[in-house]
Amino acid sequence: MSESGRPDVTQELRLPWDDDPEELYEHAPCGYLTTLPDGTVVRVNQTFLDWTGYDRSDLVGHRRFRDLLTPGCQIYHETHYAPLLTMQSEVHEIALDVVCADGSRVPVLVNSVLERHDGGGPRVIRTMVFNATERRSYENELLHARNAAEAAEKRIRVLQRIVADLAAAPTEAEVAEAVIRAPEPAFDATSCSIYLVDQERDQLVAVASTDPTTGNWDDMPCSSPRAVAAVARRGDLHVVHNLAEAAEHFPDLAETMARSGRRTVVLLPLTTGPAEDQAGVTVLGVLAFSFAQERELTGGELGVIRLLGQQAGQALDRARLYDDARRREERAEFLAGITRALDEEHRLLQRARRLVERVVPDIADWAAVRLHVGPAGLREESGGPPPDHDLLAERIAKATHAARPVFATDGDRLDCTVLPLTARGRVLGTLALRMAADRRGAEAERAFLSDLADRAGLALENARLYEQERAIAQTLQRSLLAADVPAGDARFALETHYQAGGQDLEVGGDWFDAFPITRDKLAVVVGDVVGRGLEAASTMGQLRSAIRALATQESGPARLLEGLDRFCQRVESARMATVVYAEIDLDACTMVYACAGHLPPLLHQPAGSAEFLLQARSAPIGSRAGDVRRTEHRVRLSPGSRLLLYTDGLVERRDRPIDRGFEVLNRAFSRLRGAPLKGLAAGLADTMVGREHADDVCLLCLTLGAEERLERSLGADPLQIALLRSDLRAWMIGQGVDQDCLSAVLLGCSEAVANAIEHGYRNDPFGVVDVAATITADAVEVRVSDRGSWRGPSHSRGRGLKLIEESMDEVLFDRGDGTTVTMRRHRGEGRP
Repeated sequence: MSESGRPDVTQELRLPWDDDPEELYEHAPCGYLTTLPDGTVVRVNQTFLDWTGYDRSDLVGHRRFRDLLTPGCQIYHETHYAPLLTMQSEVHEIALDVVCADGSRVPVLVNSVLERHDGGGPRVIRTMVFNATERRSYENELLHARNAAEAAEKRIRVLQRIVADLAAAPTEAEVAEAVIRAPEPAFDATSCSIYLVDQERDQLVAVASTDPTTGNWDDMPCSSPRAVAAVARRGDLHVVHNLAEAAEHFPDLAETMARSGRRTVVLLPLTTGPAEDQAGVTVLGVLAFSFAQERELTGGELGVIRLLGQQAGQALDRARLYDDARRREERAEFLAGITRALDEEHRLLQRARRLVERVVPDIADWAAVRLHVGPAGLREESGGPPPDHDLLAERIAKATHAARPVFATDGDRLDCTVLPLTARGRVLGTLALRMAADRRGAEAERAFLSDLADRAGLALENARLYEQERAIAQTLQRSLLAADVPAGDARFALETHYQAGGQDLEVGGDWFDAFPITRDKLAVVVGDVVGRGLEAASTMGQLRSAIRALATQESGPARLLEGLDRFCQRVESARMATVVYAEIDLDACTMVYACAGHLPPLLHQPAGSAEFLLQARSAPIGSRAGDVRRTEHRVRLSPGSRLLLYTDGLVERRDRPIDRGFEVLNRAFSRLRGAPLKGLAAGLADTMVGREHADDVCLLCLTLGAEERLERSLGADPLQIALLRSDLRAWMIGQGVDQDCLSAVLLGCSEAVANAIEHGYRNDPFGVVDVAATITADAVEVRVSDRGSWRGPSHSRGRGLKLIEESMDEVLFDRGDGTTVTMRRHRGEGRP
């Protein structure tokens, strides 16, 4: 007890025995070392010796503490441990590795204290050493786990990115490009290749590779013994770990690995379907990637690889559905487009040409249409060089006989598909085409081509029927027109032209007629019946007959129109027809005309410009409104005058006023004033409306009397010479020139014009040759002028000049601005 009466705690806590301090030092739970400032060990406890296996005599006085460390730790001792201890006099929890007596290593944690003299100099270093073997193992496990987690996270990020890329890839090619980018960042793969399954051709198609120079990177049959095909058939992941394993199972892969230096290869099938049901899995391709070193893949890596195969397979399946839908849409658009394009053409040949133009190059690089109907030997071809003719002819005959397509197949030497063009149970012809490389063989493409052939056959058959019906309609139309217009009278000449509307099969109501009323009076008429079809054609024929019946020497145009008004009371379909009717007195050179709602005649007299005759106008035939009084007007005509009667199809257009049409017609008719009459009406129709026009066009052109002076301007075209001869012959007959003189003048004039075209305009197709002819009581004089550039006198001294000199009595050349040849031929007995 203490003095205060309380118990003595010290006495109560004292152990019943006394610990030996030396024993505590030697067997402490950690190692103790005492070293001199230079590191020499001067004292060490038994715990440290037990850990390291050294004898005390091996260390004390013989070894420095740094000598017990591994080389790396020795460097750390020199660069970090010793300087810190010197500066701070203590260091804590320094991790080092101590080399044991048997060479093994013990990881330790070191705490050191530097004791100093009273003067501050280092005296001794006391070091406490803790065994960190368990801790180091735990830390290594944590580090390994962290590294594994980071690698897994990296793979997941790569996989997420790839999945995002796959979701955004709409086509099969884009999916393949996304998949092939996955193995390198996700698994540190060296190279990668992807193959896709073509089920219709039963092949694995090499699509993409990051290193196509390594190995057999090409297409292969699905039945091939090669590793890629085997994995595609099996449908499960396969890892070839080394060259020996590859040599045992897949010699082709072993050869590739040996040549490229690859050591581990992963063959991953790209699948779609439930992963738990192997029977329901469909392999769409194979992804092959390799490593430069042998690689043992972990379970986590294999799981990610399988997941990649499933995601890629689903993306491929989706892309193929998208591609199929897009191709179906493209095919539908193409078929709709080609149907519209063919409907725009109405003629058989034009439709065949349009068909070939649309097929090449959209779906084929060569195509040809051969038809057994229409014009003989009808054929249209486009594209590159045609295939072998004999083989093609054999295939065409086979398709025609069987009325079934003959498709090209893989390895086909001809490589050409022939489609029969059928309609209404018969083969009209064939469409032969060489398909583009990316459109061959697919069953869907064959169905598409069959659909194309059906549509094309129907379109061509419709065009054939159109042409047939159009020909019938035009034949009927022309049979109803006047085919017996007067001719052979030197006092006048007639030229007519009818052009049916290009877009209509029905008979039109436009018509013309010309007939003599008496020996000296000629009637000309052009009319237009309302409507189209057989009723209009019948009405047209009745009107023409009625006009011929009403036309008498005493009636005149006004009374004739009044008679037509009464005729409409019995023939209702003739009501509102338009007519321009004129009677020409051939001896008096006068014309009396009347217009019943029709467009005004156009008259061009030799001494003036062309003008429209706007008098004597009244309402259409049978009209009950407006001015129904019929009037007529008389016009004096000079010899050589030209009169044009026409229907509204010549001048009326939807996109311009009628006055503008009259202006265009006036200019065109005036420009042709000096042209031969033969072909004038057709040429005028070509200039005004072309060959394809919606409305019928009817023209009647009359030249009155013999011109006192014949003047013509010809283009530098040898075909114009025949027209000039016809015009010149008719003019000289009208002037009473005898046959010998007429023949000689025709020969000399023709040769002179031919020389001017050949030599004066040899390089100028737009040159003009002017011809002027006059007749006196004793001679015919012809002047032929050109403004071309002749090469020299020798070019005018040929056979042509000899014929001119032999046929004409006088020939004179004037070479100035061009060349003028003046020729004279005496008439009859006046010839010297």
